[in-house]
Amino acid sequence: MKWLIGVVVALASLTACAETSTLDKSSAFKELSDGGCSTGQSQFIQEHISGQITAFSKADWESAYSFASPGFRAAIGIDQFIFIIGAQYPMLINSQGVQFSDCTLLGDEITQIVSVTSENEVFGLRYSLSFDGKELGIESASPILAESQTTI
Repeated sequence: MKWLIGVVVALASLTACAETSTLDKSSAFKELSDGGCSTGQSQFIQEHISGQITAFSKADWESAYSFASPGFRAAIGIDQFIFIIGAQYPMLINSQGVQFSDCTLLGDEITQIVSVTSENEVFGLRYSLSFDGKELGIESASPILAESQTTI
């Protein structure tokens, strides 16, 4: 009986945490004001981008595609998405590590600078994201050529 009560308490705690996380994301992006991202915004953005990169490394294309914004998914089908990533962003598929730096807000645009290590090279990417009131989504990732460098 004690075990059953423990399971019920644990499930209730997990449910409360899940609801809090959803509420925090909504409130973190409720008002986008120009400037640097808040700590909460940065956390959600980093988790979102990391989730997509993890999906790429597992060749879980449907999951990776789900991190894209609704507008992106409406314009680009999953087959075209797979082709683009394979042809232009192999460093994301073969990622050995990710570092996040500048995160900024300007109007409705969220920009996150990411350094991806792949095959002993560091690639700089500028991610553009959006938040539609419910969902954070990746709009694009553009290479930053000046930040590409070889690691030792």
